Amino acid sequence: MEIKGKRVIIAPLKIEDVYCMREWGYHEDSLLMDYNFPSMNNSELHGWYKVKTFGRSKEYYGVTNREGKLVGYMGIKNIKKIKKEATLGIVFDPNHINKGYGTEAITTYLNYYFNEMKMKTLLLEVAKFNKRALRCYEKSGFVVIDLYLDKFFNQDMDLTDPYYLQEKSSFVIKDGKIYNYIYKMKVDRKSFLKER
Repeated sequence: MEIKGKRVIIAPLKIEDVYCMREWGYHEDSLLMDYNFPSMNNSELHGWYKVKTFGRSKEYYGVTNREGKLVGYMGIKNIKKIKKEATLGIVFDPNHINKGYGTEAITTYLNYYFNEMKMKTLLLEVAKFNKRALRCYEKSGFVVIDLYLDKFFNQDMDLTDPYYLQEKSSFVIKDGKIYNYIYKMKVDRKSFLKER
């Protein structure tokens, strides 16, 4: 199964894709370090792949460009067949961001998700400080439905870091712990197809 856009092809995630992720770049923004693909040996890579692809309530895909280069991966999890909803996750190689691949991958996938899979709603969560991702999701038809605080992945973050200072309003420090605001977003079949 392949889902084709103008510049991207979305296909079920393969172990070969995971090996390609080792060659991905790194985010320089310290707030995005959690999105860097972790350094893993072959055994750990296979374990990571199994966690992502094993089970009936999730589906993961590799995203390649027309040159056949793996530029990202995406998945839906918490698939609820009766409610016809799921939660989206998407990660792109930092070497291939700001090229429109993310927006195209999401809108191409949403077309498949709503028309072929006959789903009704897709949810996602994104950190308030991740402005680039937020713009991508809004362009794809997602709207904010909730905002909540979550514990930040890096509790040892340098509070003089320029990336942190630029996004300080996205954080709360309480009882010595660092929290950041998370937007919950959704797109539904009716509004997505109406826009398209």
